Amino acid sequence: MNNVAALSLVPELDPLARARAIGPAIAAVADEIERSQSVPEPELSLLHESRLYRMLLPRSVGGDELAPWTYLHVVEEMARHDGSVAWNVFVANSSALIASFIPLESARTIYSDPRALISWGPPNQYKAIAAPGGYRVTGEWHFSSGIRQASWVGAHCTVVEPDGALRLNRFGRPTIRTLLFPKEKSTPIHDWHTLGMLGTASEGYSVTDLFVPEDFSGTREDPTLRRDRGPLYAFTMQSLYATGVAGVALGLARAMLDAFTLLAVEKASRYLGRLADRPEVQADVARCEASLGAAGSWLVEILKQAWDVADDVEPLGARERARIRLACSHAIHAAVEVADYVYKAAGTSAIFVGSPFERRYRDIHTLSQQIQSRDAHFEAAGRVLLNGDPDGTFMG
Repeated sequence: MNNVAALSLVPELDPLARARAIGPAIAAVADEIERSQSVPEPELSLLHESRLYRMLLPRSVGGDELAPWTYLHVVEEMARHDGSVAWNVFVANSSALIASFIPLESARTIYSDPRALISWGPPNQYKAIAAPGGYRVTGEWHFSSGIRQASWVGAHCTVVEPDGALRLNRFGRPTIRTLLFPKEKSTPIHDWHTLGMLGTASEGYSVTDLFVPEDFSGTREDPTLRRDRGPLYAFTMQSLYATGVAGVALGLARAMLDAFTLLAVEKASRYLGRLADRPEVQADVARCEASLGAAGSWLVEILKQAWDVADDVEPLGARERARIRLACSHAIHAAVEVADYVYKAAGTSAIFVGSPFERRYRDIHTLSQQIQSRDAHFEAAGRVLLNGDPDGTFMG
């Protein structure tokens, strides 16, 4: 399907069908995306018109407010075509969740632009100084995925009150406040020189003594403060962020396994015959299919169960959040294991630039180093499943 045909179909299709419609156009420019670390035109416009950047944005601000399992499937589909684009789609959607934690008019100011995207780096040591009407902030943030396509950026900070005390949240801990400002008010730091996920351009940015109005700030750490009360926003940001990472991992692994299945039918190893005729390969491919399919299906089931008990006031409880975290971690690890098998089994066919394996292998192993992929999540989830969360420290 060419770009024009895909564009004409987008408004009429459901979100997953939109992703499938534009996927080939994205795949066709995957090399350029990696080389330039940016999404070219008209493919960037295609992504905007598909509304894939607005899946988790509240309806109150013009978003689609999709169920998390639909969101998962869309991110997975995009990752089959390009891991970097899928990553930036999920990050833009994760950032869009802040719209429910800032004043409605501020959110509408940002998202009245149909191409508006927010990008930010994770919290670090920087502090915002409370000032009349807002905050003054100096610092730099890194790992800001999709910043080249973004129109706004955010700075996560603890807050220093006029008397020098740290502002505390209702849990008695230093609050983390997100300050939003137009990207042009920041200075870019071009530091994304990595093994994989090059197309995300997850670079840094800095500001010096920047004033940010109160109305363009909010805190994501307390879901009871959210304005939008549908079931989607009972999910914590951490739960939806982990769901996005799992979607990227599952899509990359699926693309690699599908490519290996085609290769196995065609490739004959020296002295051993076709890969597809070897019993050990047949058994391993079957195990990979089962592992990938089971991990994805279980994550969907867990998300649906959490949706069924979602409350319009209180966020999901620790047990539901722990189950989401567990299912996401399991899916990510299962996907990495499948990718490792495929890369090894494909032999020298996997090592060449431009093969169906090489970039995806680099991408999924870059993903595997991200905080959402760490082994410690299994311990944290197991602790909650066994003992609950009496001290309220599980972040989900």
